[in-house]
Amino acid sequence: MEISKPQSFFQDIRSRELHGFRARKRPYTNGLASDFYEIGAIAAEHNGPPMAISFGKTWKSSHIVAMSDEDGYLSLFDTRRKFSASASHQENADKTRVCDWVAHQNTVFDICWIKDDTQIMTASGDQTIKVWDIQEKKCTALLMGHTGSVKSLCPHPTNPEIIVSGSRDGSFALWDMRCNSSSTNMQGELSIRSTAVVTGAHIFPRAKRVRRGKAVSMSITSVLYLKDEVSIATAGAVDSIVKFWDTRSLKNVVTQTCPQPESTEKERRLHGITSLSQDLNGVFLSASCMDNSIYLYNVLQLQKGAMQTFTGCRIETFFVKSVISPDAAQILSGSSDGNAYIWQVNKPQEDPIILKGHDREVTAVDWSQFEVGKMATSSDDFTVRIWNSQNSDSPSTSSPSTIRRRVMAIPSAECRKLLMNESTMHTSKDSGNLCPSDEGLDKTNSLNPISMHKMSTPPSQKKQSTSDPDFSKTLEKTPEAALDSPSSVLHPPSSLKRKTIRDYFGVPPLNL
Repeated sequence: MEISKPQSFFQDIRSRELHGFRARKRPYTNGLASDFYEIGAIAAEHNGPPMAISFGKTWKSSHIVAMSDEDGYLSLFDTRRKFSASASHQENADKTRVCDWVAHQNTVFDICWIKDDTQIMTASGDQTIKVWDIQEKKCTALLMGHTGSVKSLCPHPTNPEIIVSGSRDGSFALWDMRCNSSSTNMQGELSIRSTAVVTGAHIFPRAKRVRRGKAVSMSITSVLYLKDEVSIATAGAVDSIVKFWDTRSLKNVVTQTCPQPESTEKERRLHGITSLSQDLNGVFLSASCMDNSIYLYNVLQLQKGAMQTFTGCRIETFFVKSVISPDAAQILSGSSDGNAYIWQVNKPQEDPIILKGHDREVTAVDWSQFEVGKMATSSDDFTVRIWNSQNSDSPSTSSPSTIRRRVMAIPSAECRKLLMNESTMHTSKDSGNLCPSDEGLDKTNSLNPISMHKMSTPPSQKKQSTSDPDFSKTLEKTPEAALDSPSSVLHPPSSLKRKTIRDYFGVPPLNL
């Protein structure tokens, strides 16, 4: 079994320089339609169709997919168990089910794995969020405060105690589960109140009502905690604008973007956004829009609007979601026509790959973060279908996060020396001590040498970058340059100079 290569740490950090070395891009999966096949279909056996699906976020549970439904149930399935071609969807569900329980007496719109996948959070139409101990199937905390259905959840990238949620009441809220309340309900569930709330985050102040006396929609449809650990992205049903907030000062929007920054307010109000997603490095952000398009943004260049647009699917309801692959190489989306679609990010002009199998609208979708090429799609036909790629590799013995920590442990001076070295680099005994492998990994495989290919800037690019005053000026402004240390968006440096997302990303606010 091959070990994961350390180059995966540098995947898809486009338009960025690591001390003059351009990051190389490696594909997540091949883009041929024949490469994708259906592993099997799982029946949603309760009275409501699936509403949200999510693969486990750690290497050890990346094969477990969680599903919530309209009836309030939460179900976990093991996608590594063998599906029988002759078995019914219900038989597949019985065979692969790990556990299930009633999480709410109302629709569960979103689910979120936290704390090394030992707990899972559920966002419901009953206006609450619950924290569940998966092993015990017991609610350990109840988050209350929203006055509308909770539509979206996202945890802090490094601190699982901090959560952001978005609601149909037009607000998004920050929660810190360390701020325990002394109150408990009749079921013994601990009640927690939000630490901060922003109301009316996506509503036009001058537009109170629309035709036929209907109130303007102000629902928050999706929230994301960005990888810089201080910024939040929000989207709503009212328009196609994505707003960015600094959690240390939530009084005003830091910056915002939309598909065409030069468009008029009326044009931006035509279509809302159904979902947001980001890659593992946090450089790229995708937004599914009700104009039947998916827009891709570079968070380092928000002032330019969408860098790519992907079309071909039908997004006719706010239940149709999309998600970018972990390495930002592909985008997977549901569709109202009963199919799922996959686009190659670097080939937006090409027709998408169509995954056929569902009979009704395909809604929630997700990628497995560590089983390359595996994905899940859910539909109003009461099934969740698991797909894979013919070219996908077996799960690596060492997890990408383990290798990422090893790379980050190398001092910057030594890292530059290694990157310039033409010979193959092997992991030393000292580097193994800096970042021990994950618990439970096979010791023999985890100590295998890890090679790094030479990465360098072509002479013409190097000459241009050093002579360009704007480029040098940009480097001087970044915290990375001040610390003389390479850093990805995933692990931003701790710097007192980074005051807001504008300081970190260098993005001026838009006059929208």
